[in-house]
Amino acid sequence: MKLDRTSMLYGTLVLTATSLVSQLLGFVYRILLSRLIGAEVMGLYQLIMPVFSVVLSITAVGLTVAVSNLSSEFHATGNRAAIAQVLRRCTGLFLILFAAVAVPVAVLYDPISVYLLGDARTQTGLLLLLPCLLLTGVENLHKHVFYGTGNIRPPAAVELCEQFIRTGAVLGLLVLFLPQNPERTVALIVLGMIVCELFSAVTLLLLARRHLSRSGGLPGQPLTRRALDRRISAIAVPIGLTSLLGNLMGSANAVLIPQRLVHAGSEVGQAMEAFGVLCGMTVPMLCLPTAFIGALGLVLVPRLAESAALGLRSQIQRRVDRSMLATSVLILPAMAVLVVLGPAIGEVLFREPTVGRYMLPLSFGVLFSCYQSVLACALNGVGKQSTAARNSILCGLVQLGCTFFLMGLPGVGLLGYVAGFVASAALGMLLNWAAVRRTTGLRAQLFQWCTAPALAALLMGLVINLLFQVLLDHGIGQPAAVTACLLFGAALYLAALQAQGIHLRRLFSLH
Repeated sequence: MKLDRTSMLYGTLVLTATSLVSQLLGFVYRILLSRLIGAEVMGLYQLIMPVFSVVLSITAVGLTVAVSNLSSEFHATGNRAAIAQVLRRCTGLFLILFAAVAVPVAVLYDPISVYLLGDARTQTGLLLLLPCLLLTGVENLHKHVFYGTGNIRPPAAVELCEQFIRTGAVLGLLVLFLPQNPERTVALIVLGMIVCELFSAVTLLLLARRHLSRSGGLPGQPLTRRALDRRISAIAVPIGLTSLLGNLMGSANAVLIPQRLVHAGSEVGQAMEAFGVLCGMTVPMLCLPTAFIGALGLVLVPRLAESAALGLRSQIQRRVDRSMLATSVLILPAMAVLVVLGPAIGEVLFREPTVGRYMLPLSFGVLFSCYQSVLACALNGVGKQSTAARNSILCGLVQLGCTFFLMGLPGVGLLGYVAGFVASAALGMLLNWAAVRRTTGLRAQLFQWCTAPALAALLMGLVINLLFQVLLDHGIGQPAAVTACLLFGAALYLAALQAQGIHLRRLFSLH
C-alpha cells in the first residue's frame, strides 16, 4: 500500500524520523559539548536558555500555532490568498512584539543577568540571544505554513540541515577559540546557534514564498483586517499567555535549582555542576525518545482543527485514541530501556558517573509529560486552548513550589525537583484527560493505552536487566551488551504486545 502524503500518518512518520535523527544528532552534540566545556559551563548555558523560551513565548509561540491552524483551515477551502495574508500579518505582529521585548533586554542585560539569572557570566550570551531569537521566530512562522498545509518534507529537510550546521558551527568555534573564560565560552555557543538559525530562516522564507505562489498566483478571497486579527488573536493570545507563564515558571525553576542547592548546604560550584548534569545530560537523554510526541503534536493540532470545523466528532475521537495508543506503545518501552541501560550509557557517553541518578523517577515524569502533551494538543486542536492553558499553569505552579520548598531542605536536594517534575506531569495528564473526555466524549481505553504496553515494557525491562548483567559477567563489553539487549528487548516487547491482542496495524489507521 502506498502512503497518502497528505495523511496524518505520513506527516507524523516523516516528522518523527526527522525529529529522531535531529535529536540523535543533538544528543551527540550535547555529549561533545559537555566534554569540551564541562559541567559548570553547561550549567551557565542552561541558565540563559530559559530567557530564549520566555522571549519566544511572548513573541512567536502563539502566532506560530495561529499560522498552523488557520493555514490548515484555508488550505481545506482552497483559499491560498488568505494563507499568505495570515503569514504576512503574523510576521508583522512578531516583529512588533520582538522589538518591544528586545529593546528592554538590550538595555537591562546587566541587572537581568545578575539579579534574575543569578550569575553575571551570562551577560554576553544574553545579548547574543537577541539576533538568534529574531531569526528563530521568522523560521518558525514560515515552517508552520508548511505544517498547516500538509507539506511536511521541506521543513523536515531544513531542520535536519540546521542540526548539522549548528553542530559544526558551535563545536567548530569552541575548538578554534578554547580555552576561554566561562562567559566567552557561553557566547561562542550562542554565536554558533545564530549561524544555523540564519540558514533556516532564509531558506524557509524563500521556500514558503515559492510554495504559496505555486500553481499560478494566490486564488481565494482575503479576509478583512479586523476579521483576520480577531481570528489570529483568538488562537494566539491564550496559547502565547500559557507558554509565557509556563516558561516564566520554568525559568524561575531553572534559576532556583542551583540557588536552593546552595541554600541546602552545597558549594556554588557543586550546585552548578549538579544542575548541569541533571538538566544538560540526564533529562535530555530521557527525552530523546520523545521525538515522536513533538512530531505527532505538529500534525495532530491542525488535523483536529479541520475535523472540529467540519463537525466530525467520531473522527476526532479516533485520532485522539490512536495518538494515545501510539504514545504508550513507543514511550513505555523506551523508558524501560533507559531505566535499565541509561546509567551505563550515560557514564560512557558523558564520562559523568552521576548521570544515571534519579533515572527511574524521572522516567515516570517523562512518560506522564508525554501523555500531558498529546492531550494538550488535542485540546488545542478542538478549540479548548484556554483549558489547556489553565492546566499547564497549575502544573507549573506545582513544579515551582516543589523546587522552592523541597530542594531547600537539608538532605533533600535534587530529589525535590524530581518529585515536583513527576507530580506536576501526573497532574497535567489527569487534568487534560478530564477536559478531553468532557469535550470529545472519548472513553479511556485503559487496557490498550496503558495496561498492555506497560506489562510488555515491564517484562522487557526485567529481562534485559538480567541479560545485561549476565553479558557483563561473561566478559562482553558494554557496547556489545547494550546492542544485544536492545535487539532482544525489542523482539520480546513486540511479542508481548501481540500476545495481549495489541496489533501494531492499529497505529497505521492513523488517518
